[in-house]
Amino acid sequence: MIFLKKNLVLDFNERKMAIEWNHPDLSLRRQMDLLSISAGAIYYEPVPMSVYNLDLMDMIDRQYLDTPFYGSRRMTAFLNDLGHACNRKRVQRLMRVMGIEAIYPKRNLSKASAEHKIYPYLLRDLEINRPNHVWSTDITYIRIRGGFIYLVAIIDWFSRYVLSWRISNSLDTLFCIEALEEAFNYGN
Repeated sequence: MIFLKKNLVLDFNERKMAIEWNHPDLSLRRQMDLLSISAGAIYYEPVPMSVYNLDLMDMIDRQYLDTPFYGSRRMTAFLNDLGHACNRKRVQRLMRVMGIEAIYPKRNLSKASAEHKIYPYLLRDLEINRPNHVWSTDITYIRIRGGFIYLVAIIDWFSRYVLSWRISNSLDTLFCIEALEEAFNYGN
């Protein structure tokens, strides 16, 4: 058993890893009590997503790319029209797992929040008349069979020339930094 120092706060995974299944002195129940972990958290094994749900998620994602304004009701009707019997609650759960929601005007959308800082647009009166005066960058995703790949590009505003670009299968910072360094070295 790992003995904890006073005032040391461990997150759930650290507390779960601290349990010793074959401890000679402390029972498993006592360890769970000391670490404030329920028995369900110890014995539960996550159930993998079914193939049918993955297929539904793929169809939802494809349709969402075409019609991002479809909510769970319309998406359910779309899937039922394709012959996939599923109810709205399932579609809501799958859309929530995927992190997507219908795009529609929300209430009070145009009201600015008081705690948000307003940054000035510094290029408003700037005349862009030469290369390397203003650059822009963007990150987007490209759908592939196994998921997504991510593309970052750096473009010169005057010439509209792509100075550098990189593709990555994970959304980390390394490929963005590599693209920026290549753009800095462009023409040298």
